[in-house]
Amino acid sequence: MLKIVAGTQNQAQAEMIVARLASIGITAISQLSLGNPEMGGGGGRMVYVEERDVQRARELLAEDESPISDEELARLAEEAGGPPAGG
Repeated sequence: MLKIVAGTQNQAQAEMIVARLASIGITAISQLSLGNPEMGGGGGRMVYVEERDVQRARELLAEDESPISDEELARLAEEAGGPPAGG
């Protein structure tokens, strides 16, 4: 059974969480929280994992709640092929 471990404001945030969880072997999926496909990538999302992974996922996400540094944000933007952060 799937359980919610996080809510996000958009698809990009959800994808980052799904990737972070995958890095420690937890499979996660995201789904529009409002169920409105017209929102596309801009709509809020919920991230789900299997019930057996909920505790580990929440522990990891709690550790990750520290703000992302400008350097890390710039690196992530560069890896994604987007414009540099702050500019």
